[in-house]
Amino acid sequence: MEVKENPDAESADAGGGEGKGTAVASSASAAFAESEAAPAGKISFITSIIVVFQFFTILPLGTCRDYEAFPRRLYLSPLAGWLVGAAGGAVFLLFMHLNMRIFGAAAAVATIMVLYGFNHFDGVLDLGDGLMAHTSREKRIKALTDQNIGAGGTACGMFLILLTVAAVVSIPAESVLFALIIAEVAAKYVQVLFLVFGRPLHEGMFSYLHSFAKRRFAVYALILCLPLLLLPIAPAAYIGAALGAHLVFFVLKGLSYRLFGGVNGDITGAANELTRLAVLTIIAAIAGLPAGIGGILII
Repeated sequence: MEVKENPDAESADAGGGEGKGTAVASSASAAFAESEAAPAGKISFITSIIVVFQFFTILPLGTCRDYEAFPRRLYLSPLAGWLVGAAGGAVFLLFMHLNMRIFGAAAAVATIMVLYGFNHFDGVLDLGDGLMAHTSREKRIKALTDQNIGAGGTACGMFLILLTVAAVVSIPAESVLFALIIAEVAAKYVQVLFLVFGRPLHEGMFSYLHSFAKRRFAVYALILCLPLLLLPIAPAAYIGAALGAHLVFFVLKGLSYRLFGGVNGDITGAANELTRLAVLTIIAAIAGLPAGIGGILII
């Protein structure tokens, strides 16, 4: 997956920057046409796991030499959520020990976004511009995919960050680590749902990844989410997180089809950020309910 040559396009369609990812998709498709890729069975799981982290994060894991390793096992995406969520939670706990809860919440969110290289956040900015273009579908698509960021995208980005930090602050401190892990894993699961069930808006990295996706990938990705049930969190939080994640998928998918005619990487990237916000907000709300309904998150 030779994406390091253009860092902005690295996570283009699984995390924003659709316009920038088109060139990468074209080169990847050309490389695939020149030489037949090895079947998924011949690509080791270790290689696929490493490529997942190379694709989604800025971790210094070297350059991937097998581009096909990710799309053929894109259902491994939730693994990135496990790592990034844990990293964000660890940062929060560090500052909690210094009695800096609000700063810790902001630092945790910043850590998560930085680890993703802001690729998913870029999708929020582009989606915001697309939503604010009120004329024709063509102009909405242009606003969604161009390189410029307008007032709509800027405002959506600001609201997203403020609300996400507020949600983290609203969650009981002892539950934040687990909440962030749940939110990030759920966000990656929703991205897999888009890659599997989304209708490509046009040719690009999203359509390239979508061409490898099988319906069973959604089941495999869900299986990678199941270990979340081992976390010491009240059942109400899991139910709320699951409902919130699927709500984001169905609402954003329907909205994208109606306004743009399909899904691209910017929308998939925005889905990651919106799912995180939705899950954290729901967990925070559940924590505020009376005990016995869901008010106590830690079992």
